[in-house]
Amino acid sequence: MELLMQSLKIGVNEKLYIKDPESSTLGKNIVEQSILMIDEMGFESFTFKKLGVQINSNESSIYRYFENKHKLLLYLATWYWGWVEYRMVFATNGISDPVKKLEKAIEILTQNVEEDSSITHVNEVALNRLIINEYSKSYLVKEINKESKDGYFIICKRLVNRLSEMISAVDQNYEYPVSLASTVLEGSLHQYFLKAHFPTLTNCNEKVTPTEFFTDLIFRTLNKK
Repeated sequence: MELLMQSLKIGVNEKLYIKDPESSTLGKNIVEQSILMIDEMGFESFTFKKLGVQINSNESSIYRYFENKHKLLLYLATWYWGWVEYRMVFATNGISDPVKKLEKAIEILTQNVEEDSSITHVNEVALNRLIINEYSKSYLVKEINKESKDGYFIICKRLVNRLSEMISAVDQNYEYPVSLASTVLEGSLHQYFLKAHFPTLTNCNEKVTPTEFFTDLIFRTLNKK
């Protein structure tokens, strides 16, 4: 798995960047430090000027990679969902039983993220926290229809479709597989957010995980429990 991840390149929409950050040490440093800084200070407080100071580079050098910080956030979100998709496909590929396959997919999509040391310039734990706290800011914008048409969210959509197909494989008569799949994808982030910031609004805590909640929710919905 580690060797595979070392050779893995997430297919990010080229419209999200001016120069591929994966193509240089500076670009990878921009990605690495922006994740850590946004995780620490929040997206609103984060600026390319602050990032430039952090990486000891001119602010203008960052603009050679990303048009603005919104595009950077979209890039990070796309990379994250691509990484999750890869892990889900890898983990479920050899499972023939549709119920067990769906269980594993739910686990991958909703589990607590651990750092993958094989990808040195991305701290997946910090990126996961960033997505939980900041992902909605990537699509709650006036330009969402155009950005969606331009394919900025294609990996996230593909991930939902993969999960919906697994749901249908368990219960072909269930009428709302896409709605249920998108609820899991977005809802898992929301449950982690509530757990961290509004614990009285969720039953998820140190003993009950979002994975347990969504596994129970889906299989009760499909009348398989």
